[in-house]
Amino acid sequence: MKVLDINSNSLDLTLIPADNSRLANLCGQLNSHLQQIEKRLGIEISNRGNRFRLKGSREAIKIASVLLEKLFANTEAEVLTPEYIHLSLQDSHVKSLLDGEDVSHQSAITIKTRRGIVKGRGTNQQQYLKSILLHHINFGVGPAGTGKTYLAVACAVQALEREEVRRIILVRPAVEAGESLGFLPGDMAQKVDPYLRPLYDALYEMLGFERVDKLIERNVIEVAPLAFMRGRTLNDSFIILDEAQNTTKEQIKMFLTRVGFGSTAVINGDVTQIDLPKKTASGLGHVLKVLDGVDGISFTFFGVQDVVRHPLVQKIVSAYETYDKTHSGE
Repeated sequence: MKVLDINSNSLDLTLIPADNSRLANLCGQLNSHLQQIEKRLGIEISNRGNRFRLKGSREAIKIASVLLEKLFANTEAEVLTPEYIHLSLQDSHVKSLLDGEDVSHQSAITIKTRRGIVKGRGTNQQQYLKSILLHHINFGVGPAGTGKTYLAVACAVQALEREEVRRIILVRPAVEAGESLGFLPGDMAQKVDPYLRPLYDALYEMLGFERVDKLIERNVIEVAPLAFMRGRTLNDSFIILDEAQNTTKEQIKMFLTRVGFGSTAVINGDVTQIDLPKKTASGLGHVLKVLDGVDGISFTFFGVQDVVRHPLVQKIVSAYETYDKTHSGE
């Protein structure tokens, strides 16, 4: 039951049933979960038993009431954690709603894999998935923890399972080895394994260890360092270039011109974490300017609000952004 007092900008919410165990799960230890929601939405939450009073802007308290009802319903089967609250806030399109954007018409895009369903959390992740499904060349640019790699792999797995592509190609510049991989022990996959671990982790989660290993043996999933892409034409493939901020201008141009018929390419990177030598310009930063406005190519830019890792990661990324802005002249 909800009662909205327009004059005082408050809303009274009663959650049923009045189950003390579930209410404790909802509120968290020392009301830590409620405090997390208060900080994110800029509101005040007080409660006595199953009766809650929310104070703040009308839009924010409406969002909070819907979120609390959803979380309370989930307490019947799940133990809520700070991470769970954080991801639920992401799912509820909080930033867009608080900015006055209408997200009610946006239909959620889901990606189906053998191990379950993957969906975008928040507006930018949903837009990213939509862009990958609609365009042949896609860029995902933003800080760590925004789901760029994971979602790209999910799209690749779905395309492979639906036989929309014949293979998945994972590409990453091996900057730490200077792209000179010959001196490293093992075969090609073993040489570049350390650089592709995030991609492997996502594949294992969605397909299982045995299936991934079999697909790699059959070359259906191919591991390729960026330097070995030169001269190839990649048809009927889903190609993921990860850590693209560590490519040079020449390398990223070479990569983009490898894309053949029936293929989809996703290029991901974070322009704030470049490991190239100081005098070498990032190919990702350059190509974003070169291809700006080119029809048929999608760009999705992620921000601090899209981070879906531990809530502290969001604060760390934000702190670095603030520091870089205030010390840019140093």
